[in-house]
Amino acid sequence: MTSVVCVKDVNEAKKYAKLNPDYIAIEPPELIGSGKAVSKERPEIITNSVKAVKDAKNSTKLLCGAGIVTGDDVSKALELGANGILVASGIVKAKNWEKTIGEFAQAFTKSRKI
Repeated sequence: MTSVVCVKDVNEAKKYAKLNPDYIAIEPPELIGSGKAVSKERPEIITNSVKAVKDAKNSTKLLCGAGIVTGDDVSKALELGANGILVASGIVKAKNWEKTIGEFAQAFTKSRKI
């Protein structure tokens, strides 16, 4: 079983990373479903959460959620140190969800080749 713990801020990321879940997903509640990506609105929460998770010195990886709606949002999250994304409304609300998923996948693939 894979465990994902969703947290609202860096303090929660630090606290729950000590429990060694497979993933911590950083998702400020005010940005969830907003279409405003945390990577653009509050990039420091990603970089600080990356540090908090690494400081736990275990195998936990960081995911970025909240407001992801474009491939650029995905690329920026990865550039800031996230290992992946956690997305729901960005796909569910999309006019063409298949195209959106493709855009996210393409951004992820390009970012990982760097």
